[in-house]
Amino acid sequence: MGFGRKVTIAGAGKTPFGAFPDKDLRALSVEAGKKALADAGLEPSAIQAFYLGNFAGPEFTSQNHLAPYISTALGMTGIPSTRFEAACASSGAAFFHAYLAVSAGVYDTVMVLGAEKMTCQPTPRVAEILGGAGDCSGEMRVGSTFPSVFGMIARRHMHDFGTTREHLSSVAVKNHENGALNPDAQMRKVITLEQAMKARYIAEPLNLYDCSLVSDGAAGVILSAERGDVLVRGVAQASDYVALEEKADITTFPAVREAARQAYAMAGVAAADIQFAELHDCFTIAEIIAMEDLDFTPRGRGGFASLAGETRRCGRIPINASGGLKSKGHPVGATGVGQICDVVQQLRGRAGERQLQRASLGLTQNLGGSGATCVVSILERI
Repeated sequence: MGFGRKVTIAGAGKTPFGAFPDKDLRALSVEAGKKALADAGLEPSAIQAFYLGNFAGPEFTSQNHLAPYISTALGMTGIPSTRFEAACASSGAAFFHAYLAVSAGVYDTVMVLGAEKMTCQPTPRVAEILGGAGDCSGEMRVGSTFPSVFGMIARRHMHDFGTTREHLSSVAVKNHENGALNPDAQMRKVITLEQAMKARYIAEPLNLYDCSLVSDGAAGVILSAERGDVLVRGVAQASDYVALEEKADITTFPAVREAARQAYAMAGVAAADIQFAELHDCFTIAEIIAMEDLDFTPRGRGGFASLAGETRRCGRIPINASGGLKSKGHPVGATGVGQICDVVQQLRGRAGERQLQRASLGLTQNLGGSGATCVVSILERI
């Protein structure tokens, strides 16, 4: 799959992730969008199209027609403004389609923004809304939730490959260690392996420290054919079945494998060339499986690699130096572009205490639902 013009990231900005009762969805979005514009040195009038990633704004906030609702608040009028929904991969999908438009020469400069406001609803309602990304006519209708879905995935991975409770907890410990150094992270809390292993169960074998957070937040980037300092070398989106029961093997995500295959081919690189990555750790088992599907480790060895320290900031392939969804937070619609912002920060050498020594080629993997959508992006410092 080949495209036309080179596409760069000219600006990036995001809010902290967390619980912000005094900020609504539009206020969070405007904050992130203004930061991205300022970073690019651009006025709103320079933006030719607006791409919004948002999973469930209408359900969380009762506001529909979100794309122009936000773009006009940023001072962008008269341009096409479109919302993309792909569960947790909503802003990853928006990024992919924005890339296509700039690469094809339809536009020169566009904004991609992801946003979600989740903490305005009680936890049971949040779980119900998130369940809408699953098989509502089958699995979710009979009581399944995403923690239980990924709990089943984890249990099968343990059965097939010898993955252990300690392997799962090592992911949480590493991500909390990184998030504690991230001033924008929701949970800046170092935890021990013992704490992570002994937390109360949410959906056995997954416990409290295996699950990502309910969060508010927004993140934005400016894509440009002319002026950016970070090159989008590869980006691809792929899909798979929504229902767990329709998958031939629940210990791997075909959409991740296919998106990775296309992104690697477009970028002209292999997994071994990637220096660091931001992976979609909605649950600890999701990071382990992503490592395997992206060919960072052999099949079934992701947990072993994590426990051995290979994915720490000083390891062979640093993963989630931002703290990941587990510590940084997971405002669903903002996560994909948030990952892009984190990689851009590393590529520019501006990650503070989390700065990696080798950071010129990075990857993001944004997963939707139980693997029904995946977007993989590969970014390089110019």
